Amino acid sequence: MTIIKGRIWKFGDNMNTDNMSPPQYIPFGIPEIARHCLEAVRPEFSRDAKKRDIVLAGTNFGTGSSRETAPAAIKELGIGLVIAKSFSRIFYRNSVDIALPIMICEPVYDATDDGDIVSVDLDSGLITNETKGSQYQTEPLPPRMMEIVRAGGLIPYAIREGW
Repeated sequence: MTIIKGRIWKFGDNMNTDNMSPPQYIPFGIPEIARHCLEAVRPEFSRDAKKRDIVLAGTNFGTGSSRETAPAAIKELGIGLVIAKSFSRIFYRNSVDIALPIMICEPVYDATDDGDIVSVDLDSGLITNETKGSQYQTEPLPPRMMEIVRAGGLIPYAIREGW
């Protein structure tokens, strides 16, 4: 799981959790929510996203409610990683808790286009835009958070640790 390689899906600033997890689909569960994930912004996203693709976003990704269903819908689609200039605090923590890898890296946003192929070393924080031949270094998740992601989320991690 160290290297994530996929196509970039680029989104702007202040992407709201209501767009990721439309409230009208919440009663029907995560698979149904995922079928409508971000459709208000990019109708083709949930239909065309492939396993291990990467979401790239601007500032304040995941603003809005504290619903865990927002990162869960993204993960359900098979998205391998979310990179953003910044995250809402609750979305950031919910992502780690459900084992959706995330990274903060501001410079990669302006230099990367929708559809570029990018590989990311989750352990070192090295981001390589294979389409453009450029590289960016960022901080990986802190070690304990990476352990939670590798364990499959907070609950499996807690069970493993005997909490």
